[in-house]
Amino acid sequence: MSSIILEARDIRYRYPRGMEAICGISFHIRRKEKIALVGPNGAGKSTLLTMFNGMIRPDSGMMLFDNLPIQYDTASLRMLRKRVGFVLQNPDRQIIAPTVYQDVAFGPINLGYPEKEVKEAVTKALRHVGLDGFERRPPHQLSGGEKKRVAIAGVLAMDPDVLVFDEPTSGLDPSGSEDIMELLDELNHEGKTIIISTHDVELVYPWADRAILMLGGKILHEDIPEVAFGNPESVRTAHLSLPILLELHRELQKRGFLLPGKKPRTVLDMMHCLETLFENSRSHTRQGIITVCNVDMDNQEYLSEWLSMHTGICIGAMGTRAKLSAENSRIHLDFTYGVIDKCILKALLGENCLILTAESMVKRVYQRVDAYGEESGVHIPVHRLESEPGVPDGKNGGVP
Repeated sequence: MSSIILEARDIRYRYPRGMEAICGISFHIRRKEKIALVGPNGAGKSTLLTMFNGMIRPDSGMMLFDNLPIQYDTASLRMLRKRVGFVLQNPDRQIIAPTVYQDVAFGPINLGYPEKEVKEAVTKALRHVGLDGFERRPPHQLSGGEKKRVAIAGVLAMDPDVLVFDEPTSGLDPSGSEDIMELLDELNHEGKTIIISTHDVELVYPWADRAILMLGGKILHEDIPEVAFGNPESVRTAHLSLPILLELHRELQKRGFLLPGKKPRTVLDMMHCLETLFENSRSHTRQGIITVCNVDMDNQEYLSEWLSMHTGICIGAMGTRAKLSAENSRIHLDFTYGVIDKCILKALLGENCLILTAESMVKRVYQRVDAYGEESGVHIPVHRLESEPGVPDGKNGGVP
């Protein structure tokens, strides 16, 4: 089976009585990738996104899904939109029903799901976005972030393979933006292909697997973020700014500091560069332990007992369910975004940390800590908290 799930072949599109919005674009997107279309307003990002699920048909060229040309008859589009979910920039344009339940149920009902399956799909989708108990709420009473989550739940209820987001953090405060991006990470880790459009380079730089820089309906550059944003001329041409970590990296190099390893994409990467450069002060500190707690298990009583014996420990929560669990248990959180890297930074200072997360993201913690260990040569132990203290198993604690 090919790894390519979406492909564009020399597509063009001109709005009626308007300028050409898409000018001969070709690219492909692989399964389970996190892709960011980046560019200023008017670059053609939103127009391109709407072609992914057939809302707009190219004037020329071809769009393919799962290696087959997209067909534009009603039945074909119906199936395409089940597999490619689209979340609009403004959730008020997407939420149409008088209650949250009815809105999220709209897609499954239109797909002909039986009533029992509709209810199961709605319940699962709302739980995924942290809106348990919101079924009877009128959407107009929700905050902007909650409306965004309802819109996402409405798409998730149809269980698509690809999720497309037009400016997913538009109108949200920093905390709300972090929550949404973390939710996208969680969905990607569960196997979804995620495509977003944005002009926020700081948002995209540490998040995306690939960045596609656009301007005037054309692709200027596409590559991994450290390469796509690594050429200041391309970034300026796209009317964007250099990510702050890349700019700092460049300025240090200009001053004669030869920074080892790859270009930094996170604060953790930058600290590794600097500590290696300045004789690696970590070597004098015993590494702290990262403990992982799966909030989907019935272990609340043991968790409370464990916390009472580990007062003062730094605690982070990854994902909506973990944050809600912490809130319900009145657990103070030190970290709510970039949790794994922040706990690694604490461990490098010899401090212990606890990560609360859902079952689907437990493996991600081990993978990230292992990857850092392979890059840096520093072993940070990871334990799993279940009904009794976790015991390391394998090279980094293992995942049962």
